[in-house]
Amino acid sequence: MKTVFILMDSLNRHYLNAYGSSWVETPNIDRLAKRGVVFDNHYSGSLPCMPARREIMTGRLNFLESRWCPLQPFDEAYPRELNKQSGTYSHMITDHYHYFEAAGSGYQAPFNTWELMRGQEGDHWQPRVKDPEIPVYRGKNRRQDWVNRLSMDLERDEDYPTPQCFMRAIDFLQNNHDQDNWLLHLEVFDPHEPFVCPQKYRELYADNWSGPYHFDWPNYAPVDTEYEGPDAIDHIRKGYAGTLTMADVWLGKFLDKMDELELWKDTTVILTTDHGHLLGEHGYWAKNYMFDYRKLAHIPLIAYRPGSPMNGKRVQALTTTIDLMPTLLELHGAVPSGYVQGKSLVHLLEKDEKHHDAVLYGYFAKDISLTDGRYTYTRQPLRDSVAYHYTATPVISAQTPEQYEHAELGKFLPQTRMPVYRVPEASRRHHNAPDHHLLYDIGKDPEQTSAIRDHALEEHYASKLLQLLKQYQAPEWQYARMGYI
Repeated sequence: MKTVFILMDSLNRHYLNAYGSSWVETPNIDRLAKRGVVFDNHYSGSLPCMPARREIMTGRLNFLESRWCPLQPFDEAYPRELNKQSGTYSHMITDHYHYFEAAGSGYQAPFNTWELMRGQEGDHWQPRVKDPEIPVYRGKNRRQDWVNRLSMDLERDEDYPTPQCFMRAIDFLQNNHDQDNWLLHLEVFDPHEPFVCPQKYRELYADNWSGPYHFDWPNYAPVDTEYEGPDAIDHIRKGYAGTLTMADVWLGKFLDKMDELELWKDTTVILTTDHGHLLGEHGYWAKNYMFDYRKLAHIPLIAYRPGSPMNGKRVQALTTTIDLMPTLLELHGAVPSGYVQGKSLVHLLEKDEKHHDAVLYGYFAKDISLTDGRYTYTRQPLRDSVAYHYTATPVISAQTPEQYEHAELGKFLPQTRMPVYRVPEASRRHHNAPDHHLLYDIGKDPEQTSAIRDHALEEHYASKLLQLLKQYQAPEWQYARMGYI
């Protein structure tokens, strides 16, 4: 068996034709969707970037016990397990530079080999002592991002890291198509912000922005309606669409190589993302601080496996990010340990049947949300409550001494006998949170505009959330933090 696992960052489900969009050009994601299985009820688990990747690697919910952190020495990372159990060769190609920062390090280590394409966002890449010229702008600004852009021809696809990732992946196929038992982890940063792409992609969407400031990277903040009106929102959405279409074009070149080498007969292809990204919806930019709307947590998943009866069809079963790790293991004949919390999706490629009855999603130290596919229930932490981050690899930064001043060291985690640090952190509620938990009927209110108050239903979902906390071995302090004790 050969497997290609494609991860695109911040890929909004509602921007894809396979999920009902009609205006964004993604013919190659459409092409894969027609060939494979489209999962209609797939959800994030831990948000944002590195928490999602840790649970992709390990099959365990990260946000119940850790914030954004390095891969831990006790983690059962899927590439290592594949190699140990099945002799599977794994290779990672990525431009996701967070893998190589102190706060998210170590994730490349379990692969046999890996490549990093440089230059995304604030990647510490091009050296320039002299400050670059920076235009009048709104939104986020990083000196290094402007420096990196100076090294590129911004009208040439091949100068962008995401197309470079696909080019390297095409080379991998060319060099290894006649071998068996390998996995390619192909991970591209786009369509993550900043939304930068050649003008030809913006022209597809008639992006004629002529505002008084440069704007391709909104702040992680509510939309400032005084300065960021409908034209600015439209500009950002079209910039996102252009960046997504550029990535799709190069995905198409990769799929063309699959066609040329006749790899569809013995290669599984899985495409998904970590989370969505708000582009002015609900009055917000980006992610992290607001209520965890479905537009952030309800994400795309498309999978093709040679000969699967469900190819060309859709799956309604409820699935989540922690299911990816055991799926990759099963595809190559490996078996997850009892500490893995996800469940393999392979049976859903044979038949659409029951999988999870409910799943959890959220951010460390913030709200905890649940969905069963019909309702979402969001439980907010008690005010002044405390969360605890567990790690065996403290990240060294200017804040490290202060952060670890009250840390404890002990054997706190069920999945390892290794002592870890337990670091306290204040809980937080989402922006503009009300004084009650939130229940939405997403069958009738998919945009989650009007929370419903139904005592019996709220009690049912509060009980279900408690059941899942126990199932997923949540630390004891989570029960107190969420008002169950």
